[in-house]
Amino acid sequence: MHTVTFYPLGNADCVKIDLANGRCLLFDYANTRDPEDKGDLRIDLAAELRTELSKAQRKSFDVVAFTHLDDDHVTGAPDFFRLEHASKYQGDGRIEIEELWVPAAAIIETGLTGDKRVIQSEARHRLVKGKGIRVFSRPGLLEKWLKRKGLTVAERKGLITDAGEIIPGLTRANDSLEFFVHSPFAMRSDEGEIVDRNRDALVVQATFVCTGLETKLILASDVDHEVIDDIVNVTRRNNNDQRLEWHLVKIPHHSSYLSLGPEKGNWKTKPTNQVKWLYETQGSLRGRLISTSNSIPTEDTQQPPHLQAANYYREVVTSKYGEFLVTMEHPKPNAPKPLVVEISQWGPIVRKIFASGAASVTTHRSHRAG
Repeated sequence: MHTVTFYPLGNADCVKIDLANGRCLLFDYANTRDPEDKGDLRIDLAAELRTELSKAQRKSFDVVAFTHLDDDHVTGAPDFFRLEHASKYQGDGRIEIEELWVPAAAIIETGLTGDKRVIQSEARHRLVKGKGIRVFSRPGLLEKWLKRKGLTVAERKGLITDAGEIIPGLTRANDSLEFFVHSPFAMRSDEGEIVDRNRDALVVQATFVCTGLETKLILASDVDHEVIDDIVNVTRRNNNDQRLEWHLVKIPHHSSYLSLGPEKGNWKTKPTNQVKWLYETQGSLRGRLISTSNSIPTEDTQQPPHLQAANYYREVVTSKYGEFLVTMEHPKPNAPKPLVVEISQWGPIVRKIFASGAASVTTHRSHRAG
């Protein structure tokens, strides 16, 4: 059995994948809780992860992916992880990163500050060193940066994975898991030139296999509807519709309406045609949409989560007899806890938490997509 855990961090991301074979992956790390505020219901992410790693007798993650270098994906990471590029980020008690995954922008972007810059420095250090890193990009996009470091694309090509490829190192045969990369990606313009799109966010489809049954999870980072439109168009053009099937989706950008369409709407956001196809056609029966966000408001707000977007997502899962889940509302808004999805031969099953704190498992199972 595998598990996927979503942590209650407000409008911030951290998703942990524990595989049946013992391997452990982390997507994003944003320890947003204010320790000075006793009323802050967000989880102490560092303490929670240390406890979970200790139970698993681990001191490292096999993979740590930062899908997007923004505060809601990296806050506190330099205080938690052992980083190789500077001794100040080393020492007892820090958690090791065996392999770091980042999108192209983590290497080539300029002007980053704070924790974002620290993670960028670590990614750059590992890429120059030539190990412990995987960069998601069209290889040519990194050519100029590598040249400034006295390197060539050919020398680092084995560490670069482009959209449309399977991520090496994790396989169905050995791990019962496969990752397909959707973004960052490049497209050809009407003039035939290659145009790099969304170089700052990593979007993947994870396919788990248990006793022959596939469970598909889309991790959508913080992409907007224009990027999703492009992903859908490219995927369908290449006859890869199955790569956008899903049983679970980590909804992009904390249920922002901009991940659905250009207009918020009064009561419900209208999705673009491509976004509509992704959610309404590609989702499985009893599928789950998971919003890593604050509780859904009951009125219009400027910042996400947006009520109008949530109403669309609720409509989608209602039609599929599924669930719309919000990290800061699980299992209840006044006492959020990690949302754990168990993936087995029965498909994905949400682990329920009773008032006593004991955990159980629902019988709410997803069917295959299509």
